[in-house]
Amino acid sequence: MVFMPSSDDAQIKEFISALPYSYKVTAKAGEIKSDYKEGREVSVAGRIMSVRKSGKIVFADVQDSSGKIQGYFEYKALGEKEFGAAKSFNPGDMVGVTGKVFKTSAGEISINVEKFQQLAKAVRPLPDKWHGLQDIELRYRKRYLDLIMNPESREVFLKRSKAINTIRAFLAKNGFIEFETPTIQPVYGGGDAEPFTTTVKTLNEQQFLRIADELYLKRLVIGGFEKVFEICKDFRNEDLDTTHSPEFTMIEWYQAYADYNEMMELAEVLLAFVAKEVTGNTELQYQGKTISMKAPFKRIKFVDAINERVGKDILKLSDEELFKLAEGNGIKFEKGKKNRGHAYGKLLEVLVQPELIHPTFVIDFPKETATLTRPKRGNPALVERFELYVDGVELANAYSELQNPIIQKENFEREEKKLKAGDSEAEPTDADFLEAMEYGMPPMGGLGMGIDRLVMLLTDRASIKEVILFPMEKRGKK
Repeated sequence: MVFMPSSDDAQIKEFISALPYSYKVTAKAGEIKSDYKEGREVSVAGRIMSVRKSGKIVFADVQDSSGKIQGYFEYKALGEKEFGAAKSFNPGDMVGVTGKVFKTSAGEISINVEKFQQLAKAVRPLPDKWHGLQDIELRYRKRYLDLIMNPESREVFLKRSKAINTIRAFLAKNGFIEFETPTIQPVYGGGDAEPFTTTVKTLNEQQFLRIADELYLKRLVIGGFEKVFEICKDFRNEDLDTTHSPEFTMIEWYQAYADYNEMMELAEVLLAFVAKEVTGNTELQYQGKTISMKAPFKRIKFVDAINERVGKDILKLSDEELFKLAEGNGIKFEKGKKNRGHAYGKLLEVLVQPELIHPTFVIDFPKETATLTRPKRGNPALVERFELYVDGVELANAYSELQNPIIQKENFEREEKKLKAGDSEAEPTDADFLEAMEYGMPPMGGLGMGIDRLVMLLTDRASIKEVILFPMEKRGKK
């Protein structure tokens, strides 16, 4: 059936309804080009990206998931009716072609089309082929067009998929088992974040989208699984910016009988392995910088790093002195967040974090910054926590996990006071988790890592929206 442009919806409806339900594909464009064999008969399906007509020949670039190949439609081979159909092609139409592989006089690998079927009709025109899809906001809102028009965008998401599969394979090889934990939770926990709320109608209860899967994975370790992990979506009701998205992908893993030192070693080996597998190198080119993901990573102490920059011991400052120091460095305290933990964290963010270009573990945080972490051996003013930074951005957070239910209860009570004071990111008490701990929780190391931020590094993308297929956008834009 030949489609003739028309504004008649009935004609369009009839034409599209008559299109075939399936098409037998025997080869991909990329594979045909990489393994060229003159005269090989192939059947390829894809989207027509451009059409050129020259007398009794039509050239059409057909794009599938592997790349593009030229279809060569000749009047002599096809006959008047079929050639007329080929002449009606428009960019955006989808077609299946069967024919023999050859090289044109210009040396371009092509398919000499012997028969074809139209598989889809583009009733909207594609963006201009020479300018592609350049508008950034439009690319995010209409990702399908971005993927059609911009090969580099497709490559980003292929690398994202490869990175996630590589992480899974690495952890499985090292004895970790993947589990699924609840997305909707009666009590959110495992991080400092404001949750999204939802209503479970059948229970007539308000519940929450998870901000982390930590407390459920720890329950699994208490239950006897010694190495566990999960790759999942987490949800935090926070800002949209270049490194934050309210919906994001996280990996968390937990290992019985390990501590934060072993988590550092595992993270180093994993990240070097992923970089090598995805990019072919442990040296990454990111935003004009060369960043080495080769182990070992640099380690600096949280308190020492800040003390060096402010010329005093922050742990010995009174609350008033600490808050004054923070405010003197441009830090503004939001409602309910004027406390030591928040002040410490913001000082790190402002004074130290921007300088951490190559992978760096910041270790041994003040105790006020963590609710679920064991005290530092030999110094109870600190906890065995680290954060991993690359190019000034936090990539991972890890602990020697707190296993004492009495101290955990006290920490939750401290967080409850912060909640009542107006800190929407404080962590509520999870009584069921406390009960699970009371049955005996083994010593444990755990780590959480942002998959989206990792993919940004691996693909040299400056915004998290570039590596999330369908990022959250303000509605109402067209």
